Amino acid sequence: MDYSENTVSYTTTNSYATLNTLTDKTKNVWVVLHGIGYLSRYFLRYFDELPPEENYIIAPQAPSKYYLKNSYRHVGASWLTKEATQQETQNVMAYLDAVYAAEKFPIDLNFIVFGYSQGVSVATRWVAQKRIQCDHLVLYAGGIPEELRASDFEFLAKNQSKITTLVGDADEYLTEERQALETKKIERLFGGKAKQILFKGGHEIKKELILNLVK
Repeated sequence: MDYSENTVSYTTTNSYATLNTLTDKTKNVWVVLHGIGYLSRYFLRYFDELPPEENYIIAPQAPSKYYLKNSYRHVGASWLTKEATQQETQNVMAYLDAVYAAEKFPIDLNFIVFGYSQGVSVATRWVAQKRIQCDHLVLYAGGIPEELRASDFEFLAKNQSKITTLVGDADEYLTEERQALETKKIERLFGGKAKQILFKGGHEIKKELILNLVK
């Protein structure tokens, strides 16, 4: 078989969802990156108990949509797979840059980048590659890509950004061995300045933990 694989560039369009309204009373702007199997508009439900006047939440949408299970009723989405990861990462980065530019929120607000599960890999790559000047980077129940280095995050230390990681003590995707490796990786990447929270629970988002992030 005379096989070859080629690439082509083209313009595409993708949605994103927001919660609440950006006003002069807004204190916190969030970019929240969902995990595999979510749609952004449903992911926003985890943030609906934050004070609406003070919090404006932007939820980008993973581009690769698919039907969940075999009923062909419910749709989920994925950010990346092991197939053509480098190229797909650049596509996702370009999309996030476009969302960031479209929102045009004031830079003096408290800016939080939040990744959950698969969204952690996207959040860390975006912040590292694009030098996103966030005030708080929150990594919830997900793994940080192996290609990232401590030097990729040095600018956050200069900016005195907060780093918080959260994971459940019964997370079904995190073995004891992997948890130990991720803990060491977090300490190495962020110079021991990340606040690591181990909560009681599995691979799940708890609203009370989100509320605590802005208290």
